[in-house]
Amino acid sequence: MNKRKKRFLGGQNLRALFCLLMILCLPLAAGCGSEQAVEQKAPLVKSMTVGATDGASSDTYAGTVRGRYETNLSFQVGGQILARNVNVGDRVSAGDVLMVIDAKDVAQKANQGDAAVASAKAQLNLAQSNLARYSELYNEAAVPAAVLDQYQTQYDAAFAAYQNALAEAAQGHNALGYTNLTAGADGVISAMSAEEGQVVAAGQTVATLVQTGELEIEINVPENHLADVPVGREVAIDFWALSGQAVGTVREVAPMADSAARTYKVRISVPNPPDGMELGMTASVHVTGAVAANDEGYLVPLAAIYQTGGTPEVWVVSDDGTVALRPVTVEQFDDNQVRVHGVAAGTTIVTAGVHTLREGQEVRLK
Repeated sequence: MNKRKKRFLGGQNLRALFCLLMILCLPLAAGCGSEQAVEQKAPLVKSMTVGATDGASSDTYAGTVRGRYETNLSFQVGGQILARNVNVGDRVSAGDVLMVIDAKDVAQKANQGDAAVASAKAQLNLAQSNLARYSELYNEAAVPAAVLDQYQTQYDAAFAAYQNALAEAAQGHNALGYTNLTAGADGVISAMSAEEGQVVAAGQTVATLVQTGELEIEINVPENHLADVPVGREVAIDFWALSGQAVGTVREVAPMADSAARTYKVRISVPNPPDGMELGMTASVHVTGAVAANDEGYLVPLAAIYQTGGTPEVWVVSDDGTVALRPVTVEQFDDNQVRVHGVAAGTTIVTAGVHTLREGQEVRLK
């Protein structure tokens, strides 16, 4: 029994020693935890750049990729279309024959011109012979000067009629070349308004050719936002079917609004179009209105204002990632926004959690 009692007492001593060691290690563990707590990362804060969106109305307009040069094609003479060699969407090169009309009537007009030339030539020869004959008679004093003047006038009229017949004949022969409708430049056929067998008049639009050498974006802007798109302003362009963003420049603003929609057509050139930009694609054009001047102030969220006394302040984030308070003047409360003075455009300020920061504290921007 004594041995068992000694073993029991020895086991109790070991357990007591172990508990004592655990109690001594607790302060050390607490010290390690405090050191880890000190090494926490800088707080993550919400921020905004003053003047990036404030003072400016940012609008997005749906646009369509169009060609800068769009030509309505038509025949210079009328007739029945015998052949149509292209369809909508076909790419063509300069000089390609797009359509052909029946040249029989045009050829007959050319023949009439040739016959008129022959007739005028005969009249001119007769008038020239009569003038020569009566000139000799006048030199022999056989006829008075009035008779010679009469034949001189007949010759001049016959010569003018001959010149007119030559011009009309040349016009008729030129018309023979107009029976073939050719492309004046490289491009894409965007519309067809005539079919084979149809009789068309001279000047009637039968197709539309869009030159692919220079593409641009067309948008429609309402009259109350027309001041946001002056010629030369840069805009941002997104494409629904393409990745990335392009930069465009307002090239042309229509001088008159559409009579039905009351919007103005605006053409935007794209100096560096993205790969894959094709005619008819959908684009989103982001237009930022005129930015307000510094003396008009900037709109910031109400949560960005830090005020402990009588002077409102904002936390300004410097280039090294630390924050500092800057006094501002507040005016024009509007829902959850206020207009402030005292910060310049491009300044980054904290917009949430301003009461948990301290001067010179390093932060991370969300």
